[in-house]
Amino acid sequence: SNEEEITDEGYSSLKDFLVTQSMGSITIGKILRGLIGIVVVLFIAWLFSSNRKAIDWKYVLSALAFQIVLAICLIYLPFVESIFNFVGSLFVQITLAAEDGIIFLFGNLVNNEQIGYVFVFKVLPSIIFFSTISSLLFYWGIIQFFVKWLGKAFSKIMGLSGVESLSLAGNIFLGQTEAPLVVKKYLPNVSQSELFLIMVGGMATMSGGVLAAYIALLGGGDPETASFFARHLLAASVMAAPASVVIGRIVMPQTENNVQTVKLDKVNKQNTNVLDVITTGAIEGMRLAVNVATMLIVFVALISLINMFLCKIGDIVNINDYIANNTNYDSFSLQLVLGYIMSPIMWLLG
Repeated sequence: SNEEEITDEGYSSLKDFLVTQSMGSITIGKILRGLIGIVVVLFIAWLFSSNRKAIDWKYVLSALAFQIVLAICLIYLPFVESIFNFVGSLFVQITLAAEDGIIFLFGNLVNNEQIGYVFVFKVLPSIIFFSTISSLLFYWGIIQFFVKWLGKAFSKIMGLSGVESLSLAGNIFLGQTEAPLVVKKYLPNVSQSELFLIMVGGMATMSGGVLAAYIALLGGGDPETASFFARHLLAASVMAAPASVVIGRIVMPQTENNVQTVKLDKVNKQNTNVLDVITTGAIEGMRLAVNVATMLIVFVALISLINMFLCKIGDIVNINDYIANNTNYDSFSLQLVLGYIMSPIMWLLG
């Protein structure tokens, strides 16, 4: 309920539930539901396609196969799982290091036991710190190294152009704003299909800063729980890259032969030294954190305003009591409407 306090036990229960769901025995029913879900999602994308006859199903199926193989590797290959565990633990260490800076600045305001979990003190500073770390890694060329080789893999396995593959690989590490800057000078010459796929890739994956924020939020101060969510969120973000190719190639098929020789560009050419990079990264992270806070305030407030009107409508037509007695909701609300509309899709997604 809204009044229930978020406790460490609550996070532990959530983790145990997710472990049970993800690690439970694989049954024929689960496999069939997954296959039906894939077919439904592909059918929805096909309905919105700009040119159904131009869809190259070879690209679509290769990207889908790559995603399935990646999922199988994550589940059954200990080596791959250990890599994600290691990277996830790095994210956790970053959030723990950020907490030291938060405590220095805000003191007891970040003490969960005294004043509860405060989002602005516990989560948003993690975005700022991770933005700084990302800027440093980019300045030293570490991110470019991974983006380059991931981009080559995407290009060969899924038949993507250089611009698409580099941007898609960049989205796994960078934000939706920064990743296109990697291929900025090539954007004026890309086709509509390539541009659409770049945008879909940005919406599908999670930037490092947002990933760190989710880990801090779901971890609840417990490193073990944070590590659990870190590796699963990271895996989901990586698997979303080929998934975005599947959707992009169906909704906006490639109809042009637009081959460009692409080389990875550096974004932070204006930075002169490490201290300059740290300062710039911190300021960019602060802007992102402020944007997140602003959007949360506005959208939560708008939802609350909509719910006030819907609750009043529920009183007028006398359905609030029925909703409270027969559903998980207290009254007629936006959550109820969207929850029931989207529940079939969520069931198909697993």
